[in-house]
Amino acid sequence: MALNTINPTETVAWQKLELHYNEMQKVSMQEMFQSDTSRTEKFNLKWNDFLIDYSKNIITPETIALLLELADEVGLKNAIKDYFDGGIINQTENRAVLHTALRAKESAVINVGGKNVVPEIYEVKNKIKAFTNEVASCKRTGFTGKPFTDIVNIGIGGSDLGPAMAVEALQFYKNQLNVHFVSNVDGDHVNEIIKKLNPETTLFVIVSKTFTTQETLTNSETIRKWFLSRDFGTKQEDVAKHFVAVSTNIEKVTEFGINPDNVFPMWDWVGGRFSLWSAVGLSISLAVGFENFDELLSGANEMDEHFKTADFNQNAPVVLALLSVWYNNFFGAESEALIPYTQYLQKLAPYLQQGTMESNGKSVGRDGKPVNYQTGTIIWGEPGTNSQHAFFQLIHQGTKLIPTDFIGFIKPLYGDEDHHDKLMSNFFAQTEALLHGKSKEQVQAEFDKQGLPADKAKFLLPFKVFTGNKPTNTILIQKLTPKTLGSLIALYEHKIFVQGIIWNIFSFDQWGVELGKQLANSILEEISTKEVKDHDSSTAFLLNHFLRNK
Repeated sequence: MALNTINPTETVAWQKLELHYNEMQKVSMQEMFQSDTSRTEKFNLKWNDFLIDYSKNIITPETIALLLELADEVGLKNAIKDYFDGGIINQTENRAVLHTALRAKESAVINVGGKNVVPEIYEVKNKIKAFTNEVASCKRTGFTGKPFTDIVNIGIGGSDLGPAMAVEALQFYKNQLNVHFVSNVDGDHVNEIIKKLNPETTLFVIVSKTFTTQETLTNSETIRKWFLSRDFGTKQEDVAKHFVAVSTNIEKVTEFGINPDNVFPMWDWVGGRFSLWSAVGLSISLAVGFENFDELLSGANEMDEHFKTADFNQNAPVVLALLSVWYNNFFGAESEALIPYTQYLQKLAPYLQQGTMESNGKSVGRDGKPVNYQTGTIIWGEPGTNSQHAFFQLIHQGTKLIPTDFIGFIKPLYGDEDHHDKLMSNFFAQTEALLHGKSKEQVQAEFDKQGLPADKAKFLLPFKVFTGNKPTNTILIQKLTPKTLGSLIALYEHKIFVQGIIWNIFSFDQWGVELGKQLANSILEEISTKEVKDHDSSTAFLLNHFLRNK
């Protein structure tokens, strides 16, 4: 079943929201909190180990009601059904979008082309489990019989960002294996990694669906050449003991020297940026053990069920997506910040940059016509408290409206209450400060208390005022575990989906990445032949300078 092609700006709800925005754009959240003591109770969601407080937003019950009308009018309910049932959501590539199937229960029935894909998903999961257990228990060894100590994941985009984020996030749960990631085609990157490794005890996981990705294949060839160096006494047949692949191209994988038994398959109904739940997550399983990897999948599945079944007004991904649309399309907010108050999630924002910006960075609607409204949001962020000392100045006192998600955990993993209490005091203080700000009267009162001279106070006063009224969502989770991480990632995945449905765009293709690749291939040939061909004057000038000086 094809998705609707409804221009959201032509819906009745959108027209109502425009009128409502005219009333809301100057509204003070501080005043709304003062006038309604039950505000927080109206605008929070409790689900499993998650508490989501969205009361610190420029909204009223009417705002939410109108946003929910918009969701209904664009057919979100049917779209969610198609999404989970294997409908052709990715219509430009004629594919289903079923990363959710990768974490479904074994009893589920999910058909693609009339075939239930769940049994083959579990076949691959069992293969990941067996392989992980063999490596972690030292039963599988390298060419000299020594157990593996290091794993290198070679991939780019979704084949790198997802696993790298999850491995970093779950460091507390890691086993004895050290996992490294090589992604950039920059030779300095791969050489910095391999110079620290012992070829006898390193296992390489090449992740490339087609086994043709330039960056991944270039890095893999460099690593294989290093591995087969005379210094190590290795032979071509030793490659099979140290290299495995996540790919669909068995022929090319075998040519590389990888044993076909050590190839983990992928499916074309799983987009790269949503693939960490598949065999692409092999490095996650190796890093933290299969049981923890399975818990990650289980947590995501629980969020899937919530998204599928919860009423929209109690549905966490839907509510967060609607708020994002509210700010993006009515307040003109172009970016959203994501601030996790844990160092473990330092790679969450870069991961969600790809998920969000590659999915919803589209300017053509599902009807093939250019859109006449903003789509996509720019996602950025760093962990707190580091971010407070970096860019919070702009969020607090800058000229841009930047809705911000704060993600925190009630329990620290190492149990250090002193550190955690200080961390979380900042977590709560920042959302309160962004809400209330600091008025001229408050600043003046502080000056009076300090005994600051009147002329000095008059000069400083405007610089010390905070307007407040800055919107935030607070996601407070009991503890960072593989399961809660899985739920958190799935929460944002489904938010992306809802945004795409409302904006009438195809969220699961990425044609925008192709043009640069095509040009890079032709320019690489020119660099090889030292013959610059037809380019604009700037590109030709730069290429010639590069060739003269390399």
